[in-house]
Amino acid sequence: MAAELIGLSIGVLFAGLVIFIRLKASKKPTNAKKLLLPPVFMLTGFLMFIEPKTWIPFWEAGIAFLVGMAFSFFLIKTSKFERVGNDVYLKRSKAFAFILIGLLLVRTVMKLAMEQAVSLPQTASFFFILALGMLLPWRLSMYLTYRRLLENGPAESER
Repeated sequence: MAAELIGLSIGVLFAGLVIFIRLKASKKPTNAKKLLLPPVFMLTGFLMFIEPKTWIPFWEAGIAFLVGMAFSFFLIKTSKFERVGNDVYLKRSKAFAFILIGLLLVRTVMKLAMEQAVSLPQTASFFFILALGMLLPWRLSMYLTYRRLLENGPAESER
């Protein structure tokens, strides 16, 4: 029980950190690096699969990735940009914090259910792939939106 509480506490801490960073980031212009580097850095997590205890069947990995993609829909819908002169800013969204907390709750329930059926290292593998499935489409969507805003040039009132 203590391990579950520690894990949940860490999840809540990271969710709070993401919300804080997201709110702070909306005060500074964004760029392609800020949008694309987090998924690239996350790819180093695949090194965990060197350890055979973390291996899961490909079909389970595929399901985890698809579940992550489904979750990314909510993040994509709450990530909006605005152009100010030549800069692009991420708009604040009140719904983002609630969606992130909701996803954390769903993830926690899924984790508690899965721990009964698979080992802890395999659960970690499943949720790493789920997180990648959520982060990758979200960041790619944000990058495409960012590029579209840059290509369209400043708004008429800013020219």
